[in-house]
Amino acid sequence: MSTTPSPAPGAPGQLQRRLGVPDAVLIGLGSMIGAGIFASLAPAARAAGSGLLIGLALAAIVAYCNATSSARLAALYPASGGTYVYGRERLGAFWGYLAGWAFLIGKTASCAAMALTVGSYVWPGQAHAVAVAAVVALTALNYTGVQKSALLTRVIVTLVLAVLAAVVAASLTSGAADAARLDVGSDATFGGVLQAAGLLFFAFAGYARIATLGEEVRDPARTIPRAIPIALGITLLVYAAVAVCVLLVLGPAGLAAAGEPLTDAARAAGADWLVPGVRVGAAVAALGSLLALILGVSRTTLAMARDHHLPHALAAVHPKFMVPHRAELLVGAVVATAAAIGDLRGAIGFSSFGVLAYYAIANACAWTLTPAEGRPARIIPVVGLAGCLVLAFALPLASVLAGGAVLLAGAAAYALRRTAT
Repeated sequence: MSTTPSPAPGAPGQLQRRLGVPDAVLIGLGSMIGAGIFASLAPAARAAGSGLLIGLALAAIVAYCNATSSARLAALYPASGGTYVYGRERLGAFWGYLAGWAFLIGKTASCAAMALTVGSYVWPGQAHAVAVAAVVALTALNYTGVQKSALLTRVIVTLVLAVLAAVVAASLTSGAADAARLDVGSDATFGGVLQAAGLLFFAFAGYARIATLGEEVRDPARTIPRAIPIALGITLLVYAAVAVCVLLVLGPAGLAAAGEPLTDAARAAGADWLVPGVRVGAAVAALGSLLALILGVSRTTLAMARDHHLPHALAAVHPKFMVPHRAELLVGAVVATAAAIGDLRGAIGFSSFGVLAYYAIANACAWTLTPAEGRPARIIPVVGLAGCLVLAFALPLASVLAGGAVLLAGAAAYALRRTAT
Protein backbone atom coordinates (compact mmCIF):
# COMPACT_ATOMS: atom_id res chain seq x y z
CA MET A 1 0.00 0.00 0.00
CA SER A 2 1.32 3.41 -0.95
CA THR A 3 2.00 5.98 1.70
CA THR A 4 2.23 8.92 -0.69
CA PRO A 5 0.67 11.82 1.20
CA SER A 6 -1.83 14.27 -0.22
CA PRO A 7 -0.78 17.92 -0.16
CA ALA A 8 -1.18 19.47 3.26
CA PRO A 9 -3.91 22.11 3.65
CA GLY A 10 -2.56 25.48 2.68
CA ALA A 11 0.47 24.00 0.88
CA PRO A 12 1.40 25.27 -2.59
CA GLY A 13 -0.73 23.54 -5.21
CA GLN A 14 -3.44 22.68 -2.66
CA LEU A 15 -7.05 23.44 -3.62
CA GLN A 16 -9.24 25.35 -1.14
CA ARG A 17 -12.09 23.68 0.77
CA ARG A 18 -15.14 25.78 -0.09
CA LEU A 19 -18.00 23.30 -0.64
CA GLY A 20 -20.45 22.20 2.06
CA VAL A 21 -23.09 19.44 1.99
CA PRO A 22 -25.71 21.37 -0.06
CA ASP A 23 -23.19 22.33 -2.75
CA ALA A 24 -21.77 18.79 -2.88
CA VAL A 25 -25.28 17.29 -3.19
CA LEU A 26 -26.15 19.73 -5.96
CA ILE A 27 -22.98 18.93 -7.91
CA GLY A 28 -23.90 15.24 -7.65
CA LEU A 29 -27.48 15.94 -8.75
CA GLY A 30 -26.24 18.09 -11.61
CA SER A 31 -24.15 15.14 -12.79
CA MET A 32 -26.84 12.48 -12.43
CA ILE A 33 -30.09 14.30 -13.19
CA GLY A 34 -28.83 15.33 -16.56
CA ALA A 35 -29.13 14.29 -20.16
CA GLY A 36 -29.08 10.60 -19.19
CA ILE A 37 -32.74 10.56 -18.19
CA PHE A 38 -33.67 12.25 -21.49
CA ALA A 39 -31.55 9.95 -23.65
CA SER A 40 -31.02 6.56 -21.99
CA LEU A 41 -34.61 5.38 -21.49
CA ALA A 42 -35.22 4.49 -25.15
CA PRO A 43 -32.10 2.32 -25.72
CA ALA A 44 -32.71 0.66 -22.34
CA ALA A 45 -36.30 -0.11 -23.37
CA ARG A 46 -35.07 -1.56 -26.68
CA ALA A 47 -32.82 -3.90 -24.70
CA ALA A 48 -35.23 -4.88 -21.91
CA GLY A 49 -38.77 -4.10 -23.09
CA SER A 50 -41.10 -4.15 -20.10
CA GLY A 51 -38.11 -5.21 -17.97
CA LEU A 52 -36.88 -1.60 -18.06
CA LEU A 53 -37.87 -1.02 -14.44
CA ILE A 54 -36.03 -4.17 -13.35
CA GLY A 55 -32.95 -2.89 -15.16
CA LEU A 56 -33.33 0.46 -13.42
CA ALA A 57 -33.51 -1.29 -10.05
CA LEU A 58 -30.39 -3.34 -10.79
CA ALA A 59 -28.49 -0.24 -11.89
CA ALA A 60 -29.58 1.51 -8.70
CA ILE A 61 -28.40 -1.38 -6.50
CA VAL A 62 -24.96 -1.39 -8.12
CA ALA A 63 -24.84 2.41 -7.92
CA TYR A 64 -25.73 2.31 -4.22
CA CYS A 65 -22.91 -0.14 -3.48
CA ASN A 66 -20.49 1.95 -5.51
CA ALA A 67 -21.64 5.14 -3.81
CA THR A 68 -21.25 3.65 -0.33
CA SER A 69 -17.77 2.32 -1.09
CA SER A 70 -16.76 5.63 -2.68
CA ALA A 71 -18.11 7.68 0.23
CA ARG A 72 -16.11 5.72 2.83
CA LEU A 73 -12.95 5.98 0.74
CA ALA A 74 -13.42 9.67 -0.05
CA ALA A 75 -13.81 10.47 3.64
CA LEU A 76 -10.53 8.66 4.35
CA TYR A 77 -8.68 10.17 1.37
CA PRO A 78 -10.14 13.66 0.79
CA ALA A 79 -7.92 14.55 -2.16
CA SER A 80 -8.68 15.28 -5.80
CA GLY A 81 -8.72 12.20 -8.01
CA GLY A 82 -11.35 9.85 -6.57
CA THR A 83 -10.65 6.16 -7.24
CA TYR A 84 -7.31 7.04 -8.81
CA VAL A 85 -6.18 8.03 -5.31
CA TYR A 86 -7.95 5.14 -3.55
CA GLY A 87 -6.50 2.53 -5.90
CA ARG A 88 -3.01 3.94 -5.48
CA GLU A 89 -3.26 3.98 -1.69
CA ARG A 90 -5.05 0.65 -1.16
CA LEU A 91 -4.06 -1.61 -4.06
CA GLY A 92 -0.88 -0.12 -5.49
CA ALA A 93 0.21 2.38 -8.12
CA PHE A 94 -0.90 0.32 -11.14
CA TRP A 95 -4.51 -0.07 -10.01
CA GLY A 96 -4.76 3.61 -9.17
CA TYR A 97 -3.38 4.47 -12.58
CA LEU A 98 -5.79 2.08 -14.33
CA ALA A 99 -8.76 3.60 -12.49
CA GLY A 100 -7.66 7.10 -13.44
CA TRP A 101 -7.12 6.04 -17.05
CA ALA A 102 -10.57 4.44 -17.28
CA PHE A 103 -12.16 7.55 -15.76
CA LEU A 104 -10.38 10.03 -18.03
CA ILE A 105 -11.12 8.16 -21.25
CA GLY A 106 -14.71 7.24 -20.43
CA LYS A 107 -15.67 10.61 -19.03
CA THR A 108 -13.97 12.59 -21.78
CA ALA A 109 -16.20 10.70 -24.22
CA SER A 110 -19.17 11.51 -21.98
CA CYS A 111 -18.23 15.20 -22.04
CA ALA A 112 -18.27 15.26 -25.82
CA ALA A 113 -21.56 13.34 -25.90
CA MET A 114 -23.19 15.80 -23.51
CA ALA A 115 -21.91 18.76 -25.52
CA LEU A 116 -23.37 17.27 -28.71
CA THR A 117 -26.65 16.66 -26.89
CA VAL A 118 -26.79 20.37 -26.07
CA GLY A 119 -26.20 21.17 -29.72
CA SER A 120 -28.85 18.76 -31.00
CA TYR A 121 -31.55 20.31 -28.81
CA VAL A 122 -30.54 23.96 -29.15
CA TRP A 123 -29.79 24.09 -32.88
CA PRO A 124 -29.93 20.72 -34.66
CA GLY A 125 -28.52 22.11 -37.91
CA GLN A 126 -25.41 23.44 -36.13
CA ALA A 127 -25.04 20.85 -33.37
CA HIS A 128 -21.26 20.66 -33.59
CA ALA A 129 -20.76 24.43 -33.46
CA VAL A 130 -23.09 24.79 -30.48
CA ALA A 131 -21.35 21.87 -28.76
CA VAL A 132 -17.94 23.50 -29.10
CA ALA A 133 -19.31 26.83 -27.86
CA ALA A 134 -20.82 25.11 -24.80
CA VAL A 135 -17.50 23.44 -23.95
CA VAL A 136 -15.59 26.72 -24.29
CA ALA A 137 -18.11 28.62 -22.13
CA LEU A 138 -18.19 26.05 -19.33
CA THR A 139 -14.42 25.63 -19.34
CA ALA A 140 -14.13 29.39 -18.89
CA LEU A 141 -16.63 29.25 -16.02
CA ASN A 142 -14.75 26.44 -14.28
CA TYR A 143 -11.51 28.36 -14.72
CA THR A 144 -12.81 31.20 -12.54
CA GLY A 145 -13.53 29.03 -9.50
CA VAL A 146 -15.54 26.05 -8.28
CA GLN A 147 -18.01 28.16 -6.28
CA LYS A 148 -19.37 29.75 -9.46
CA SER A 149 -19.76 26.26 -10.93
CA ALA A 150 -21.73 25.15 -7.85
CA LEU A 151 -23.99 28.21 -8.15
CA LEU A 152 -24.78 27.52 -11.82
CA THR A 153 -25.40 23.85 -10.99
CA ARG A 154 -28.03 24.91 -8.43
CA VAL A 155 -29.93 26.84 -11.12
CA ILE A 156 -29.68 23.99 -13.63
CA VAL A 157 -30.87 21.32 -11.19
CA THR A 158 -33.87 23.43 -10.17
CA LEU A 159 -34.94 23.95 -13.78
CA VAL A 160 -34.50 20.30 -14.80
CA LEU A 161 -36.41 19.02 -11.76
CA ALA A 162 -39.26 21.41 -12.62
CA VAL A 163 -39.42 20.08 -16.19
CA LEU A 164 -39.36 16.44 -15.07
CA ALA A 165 -42.06 17.14 -12.46
CA ALA A 166 -44.23 18.67 -15.19
CA VAL A 167 -43.81 15.58 -17.40
CA VAL A 168 -44.72 13.29 -14.50
CA ALA A 169 -47.79 15.37 -13.61
CA ALA A 170 -48.98 15.54 -17.23
CA SER A 171 -48.57 11.78 -17.64
CA LEU A 172 -50.37 10.85 -14.43
CA THR A 173 -53.34 13.13 -15.19
CA SER A 174 -53.60 12.01 -18.79
CA GLY A 175 -56.23 9.69 -20.17
CA ALA A 176 -53.42 8.05 -22.16
CA ALA A 177 -51.91 6.50 -19.02
CA ASP A 178 -52.62 2.77 -18.90
CA ALA A 179 -51.54 0.68 -15.92
CA ALA A 180 -51.66 -2.46 -18.09
CA ARG A 181 -48.49 -1.21 -19.78
CA LEU A 182 -46.58 -1.86 -16.55
CA ASP A 183 -46.65 -5.63 -17.05
CA VAL A 184 -43.10 -5.67 -15.79
CA GLY A 185 -40.81 -8.28 -17.32
CA SER A 186 -43.41 -9.99 -19.51
CA ASP A 187 -41.33 -9.62 -22.68
CA ALA A 188 -37.88 -9.24 -21.10
CA THR A 189 -34.87 -11.52 -21.32
CA PHE A 190 -32.19 -11.89 -18.66
CA GLY A 191 -29.47 -10.61 -20.99
CA GLY A 192 -31.66 -7.71 -22.11
CA VAL A 193 -32.34 -6.62 -18.54
CA LEU A 194 -28.62 -6.71 -17.71
CA GLN A 195 -27.79 -4.69 -20.82
CA ALA A 196 -30.46 -2.14 -19.92
CA ALA A 197 -29.01 -1.89 -16.41
CA GLY A 198 -25.57 -1.25 -17.88
CA LEU A 199 -26.91 1.49 -20.14
CA LEU A 200 -28.96 3.08 -17.35
CA PHE A 201 -25.94 3.02 -15.05
CA PHE A 202 -24.52 5.76 -17.30
CA ALA A 203 -27.15 8.10 -15.88
CA PHE A 204 -26.34 7.26 -12.23
CA ALA A 205 -22.58 7.65 -12.34
CA GLY A 206 -22.43 11.35 -11.45
CA TYR A 207 -21.92 10.84 -7.71
CA ALA A 208 -18.25 10.28 -8.54
CA ARG A 209 -18.00 14.00 -9.06
CA ILE A 210 -18.46 14.54 -5.31
CA ALA A 211 -15.54 12.23 -4.53
CA THR A 212 -13.25 13.70 -7.20
CA LEU A 213 -13.84 17.13 -5.63
CA GLY A 214 -12.79 15.78 -2.22
CA GLU A 215 -9.97 18.31 -1.89
CA GLU A 216 -12.43 21.21 -2.24
CA VAL A 217 -15.05 19.97 0.28
CA ARG A 218 -15.22 21.31 3.82
CA ASP A 219 -15.00 18.65 6.56
CA PRO A 220 -14.83 15.80 3.99
CA ALA A 221 -15.11 13.00 6.59
CA ARG A 222 -18.62 14.28 7.37
CA THR A 223 -19.66 15.99 4.14
CA ILE A 224 -18.88 13.33 1.53
CA PRO A 225 -20.57 10.31 3.24
CA ARG A 226 -23.69 12.46 3.67
CA ALA A 227 -23.74 14.09 0.24
CA ILE A 228 -23.29 11.00 -1.93
CA PRO A 229 -26.23 8.89 -0.65
CA ILE A 230 -28.51 11.96 -0.51
CA ALA A 231 -27.77 12.81 -4.14
CA LEU A 232 -28.16 9.18 -5.24
CA GLY A 233 -31.43 8.72 -3.34
CA ILE A 234 -33.01 11.84 -4.84
CA THR A 235 -31.88 10.80 -8.31
CA LEU A 236 -33.33 7.29 -7.96
CA LEU A 237 -36.72 8.67 -6.90
CA VAL A 238 -36.78 11.06 -9.85
CA TYR A 239 -35.71 8.41 -12.37
CA ALA A 240 -38.22 5.87 -11.10
CA ALA A 241 -41.08 8.38 -11.27
CA VAL A 242 -40.16 9.46 -14.81
CA ALA A 243 -39.64 5.88 -16.08
CA VAL A 244 -42.99 4.69 -14.67
CA CYS A 245 -44.89 7.64 -16.13
CA VAL A 246 -43.31 7.36 -19.58
CA LEU A 247 -44.09 3.63 -19.65
CA LEU A 248 -47.69 4.33 -18.59
CA VAL A 249 -48.14 6.71 -21.52
CA LEU A 250 -46.04 5.16 -24.30
CA GLY A 251 -45.75 1.50 -23.30
CA PRO A 252 -42.53 -0.51 -23.74
CA ALA A 253 -42.75 -0.67 -27.54
CA GLY A 254 -43.54 3.03 -27.90
CA LEU A 255 -40.73 3.97 -25.55
CA ALA A 256 -38.26 1.73 -27.40
CA ALA A 257 -39.16 3.44 -30.70
CA ALA A 258 -39.12 6.98 -29.30
CA GLY A 259 -36.51 9.40 -30.60
CA GLU A 260 -37.16 11.85 -27.78
CA PRO A 261 -38.96 9.83 -25.06
CA LEU A 262 -40.00 12.69 -22.79
CA THR A 263 -41.27 14.95 -25.57
CA ASP A 264 -43.12 11.97 -27.09
CA ALA A 265 -44.64 11.25 -23.68
CA ALA A 266 -45.75 14.87 -23.35
CA ARG A 267 -47.43 14.74 -26.77
CA ALA A 268 -49.09 11.39 -26.00
CA ALA A 269 -50.39 12.87 -22.76
CA GLY A 270 -51.99 15.74 -24.69
CA ALA A 271 -49.56 18.30 -23.25
CA ASP A 272 -48.09 19.70 -26.47
CA TRP A 273 -47.55 22.99 -24.67
CA LEU A 274 -44.94 21.22 -22.57
CA VAL A 275 -42.77 20.08 -25.51
CA PRO A 276 -40.71 23.31 -25.83
CA GLY A 277 -40.05 23.24 -22.09
CA VAL A 278 -38.88 19.63 -22.29
CA ARG A 279 -36.48 20.54 -25.09
CA VAL A 280 -35.08 23.41 -23.05
CA GLY A 281 -34.85 21.13 -20.02
CA ALA A 282 -32.93 18.51 -22.01
CA ALA A 283 -30.44 21.10 -23.24
CA VAL A 284 -29.99 22.58 -19.78
CA ALA A 285 -29.63 19.11 -18.25
CA ALA A 286 -26.89 18.26 -20.72
CA LEU A 287 -25.17 21.54 -19.83
CA GLY A 288 -25.32 20.60 -16.15
CA SER A 289 -23.83 17.18 -16.85
CA LEU A 290 -21.12 18.70 -19.02
CA LEU A 291 -20.23 21.25 -16.33
CA ALA A 292 -19.83 18.59 -13.64
CA LEU A 293 -18.02 16.18 -15.98
CA ILE A 294 -15.38 18.77 -16.88
CA LEU A 295 -14.89 19.44 -13.16
CA GLY A 296 -14.35 15.75 -12.40
CA VAL A 297 -12.07 14.98 -15.36
CA SER A 298 -9.86 18.01 -14.69
CA ARG A 299 -9.45 17.02 -11.00
CA THR A 300 -8.45 13.47 -11.91
CA THR A 301 -6.01 14.90 -14.46
CA LEU A 302 -4.57 17.07 -11.66
CA ALA A 303 -4.11 14.05 -9.38
CA MET A 304 -2.44 11.93 -12.07
CA ALA A 305 -0.16 14.84 -13.06
CA ARG A 306 0.95 15.21 -9.43
CA ASP A 307 2.20 11.61 -9.62
CA HIS A 308 3.80 12.14 -13.05
CA HIS A 309 1.45 9.71 -14.83
CA LEU A 310 0.56 12.75 -16.94
CA PRO A 311 2.81 15.79 -17.65
CA HIS A 312 3.59 17.39 -14.29
CA ALA A 313 2.83 20.86 -15.68
CA LEU A 314 -0.87 19.90 -15.50
CA ALA A 315 -0.63 19.84 -11.69
CA ALA A 316 -0.45 23.65 -11.52
CA VAL A 317 -3.12 25.43 -9.46
CA HIS A 318 -4.06 29.01 -10.36
CA PRO A 319 -2.84 31.39 -7.61
CA LYS A 320 -6.00 33.52 -7.73
CA PHE A 321 -8.86 31.20 -8.67
CA MET A 322 -7.41 28.14 -6.89
CA VAL A 323 -8.36 25.71 -9.66
CA PRO A 324 -6.19 23.31 -11.74
CA HIS A 325 -6.27 25.75 -14.64
CA ARG A 326 -3.90 23.95 -17.02
CA ALA A 327 -5.73 20.66 -16.56
CA GLU A 328 -9.06 22.39 -17.18
CA LEU A 329 -7.79 24.07 -20.35
CA LEU A 330 -6.42 20.78 -21.69
CA VAL A 331 -9.62 18.89 -20.90
CA GLY A 332 -11.67 21.66 -22.51
CA ALA A 333 -9.52 21.58 -25.65
CA VAL A 334 -9.73 17.78 -26.01
CA VAL A 335 -13.50 17.72 -25.46
CA ALA A 336 -14.08 20.64 -27.85
CA THR A 337 -12.06 18.85 -30.54
CA ALA A 338 -14.01 15.62 -30.06
CA ALA A 339 -17.32 17.48 -30.17
CA ALA A 340 -16.29 19.30 -33.35
CA ILE A 341 -15.36 16.24 -35.39
CA GLY A 342 -17.64 13.42 -34.30
CA ASP A 343 -21.04 12.33 -33.06
CA LEU A 344 -20.32 10.67 -29.73
CA ARG A 345 -23.82 10.18 -28.41
CA GLY A 346 -23.42 6.50 -29.37
CA ALA A 347 -20.52 6.30 -26.93
CA ILE A 348 -22.77 5.69 -23.91
CA GLY A 349 -21.83 2.01 -23.90
CA PHE A 350 -18.12 2.80 -24.21
CA SER A 351 -18.32 5.34 -21.41
CA SER A 352 -20.30 2.95 -19.23
CA PHE A 353 -17.65 0.26 -19.66
CA GLY A 354 -14.91 2.62 -18.50
CA VAL A 355 -16.92 3.93 -15.56
CA LEU A 356 -17.89 0.41 -14.43
CA ALA A 357 -14.20 -0.58 -14.53
CA TYR A 358 -13.44 2.51 -12.43
CA TYR A 359 -16.02 1.55 -9.80
CA ALA A 360 -14.95 -2.09 -9.78
CA ILE A 361 -11.57 -0.86 -8.55
CA ALA A 362 -13.29 1.40 -6.00
CA ASN A 363 -15.15 -1.57 -4.54
CA ALA A 364 -11.96 -3.64 -4.42
CA CYS A 365 -10.38 -0.75 -2.48
CA ALA A 366 -13.31 -0.60 -0.05
CA TRP A 367 -12.89 -4.33 0.65
CA THR A 368 -9.43 -3.60 2.08
CA LEU A 369 -10.69 -1.06 4.64
CA THR A 370 -10.56 -1.95 8.32
CA PRO A 371 -13.40 -1.28 10.77
CA ALA A 372 -11.37 1.59 12.24
CA GLU A 373 -11.20 3.13 8.76
CA GLY A 374 -14.97 3.08 8.34
CA ARG A 375 -15.28 -0.15 6.35
CA PRO A 376 -18.81 -0.70 4.98
CA ALA A 377 -20.61 -4.01 5.48
CA ARG A 378 -18.67 -6.67 3.56
CA ILE A 379 -21.61 -7.43 1.28
CA ILE A 380 -21.53 -3.90 -0.18
CA PRO A 381 -18.13 -3.99 -1.93
CA VAL A 382 -18.72 -7.62 -2.93
CA VAL A 383 -22.03 -6.85 -4.63
CA GLY A 384 -20.60 -3.63 -6.06
CA LEU A 385 -17.56 -5.34 -7.58
CA ALA A 386 -19.52 -8.27 -8.98
CA GLY A 387 -22.27 -5.99 -10.26
CA CYS A 388 -19.80 -3.71 -12.04
CA LEU A 389 -18.13 -6.64 -13.81
CA VAL A 390 -21.43 -8.28 -14.82
CA LEU A 391 -22.94 -5.04 -16.17
CA ALA A 392 -19.73 -4.09 -17.97
CA PHE A 393 -19.62 -7.37 -19.92
CA ALA A 394 -23.37 -7.33 -20.55
CA LEU A 395 -22.99 -4.13 -22.60
CA PRO A 396 -23.08 -4.32 -26.42
CA LEU A 397 -20.10 -6.27 -27.78
CA ALA A 398 -18.66 -3.25 -29.60
CA SER A 399 -18.57 -1.30 -26.34
CA VAL A 400 -16.89 -4.17 -24.50
CA LEU A 401 -14.25 -4.60 -27.19
CA ALA A 402 -13.52 -0.86 -27.46
CA GLY A 403 -13.43 -0.40 -23.71
CA GLY A 404 -11.22 -3.41 -23.19
CA ALA A 405 -8.82 -2.24 -25.89
CA VAL A 406 -8.52 1.19 -24.28
CA LEU A 407 -7.82 -0.31 -20.85
CA LEU A 408 -5.17 -2.61 -22.34
CA ALA A 409 -3.58 0.35 -24.13
CA GLY A 410 -3.43 2.23 -20.84
CA ALA A 411 -1.88 -0.75 -19.07
CA ALA A 412 0.72 -1.08 -21.85
CA ALA A 413 1.61 2.62 -21.57
CA TYR A 414 2.06 2.22 -17.83
CA ALA A 415 4.34 -0.79 -18.31
CA LEU A 416 6.44 1.03 -20.90
CA ARG A 417 6.83 4.03 -18.62
CA ARG A 418 7.91 1.82 -15.71
CA THR A 419 10.40 0.03 -17.94
CA ALA A 420 11.84 3.33 -19.18
CA THR A 421 12.40 4.59 -15.64
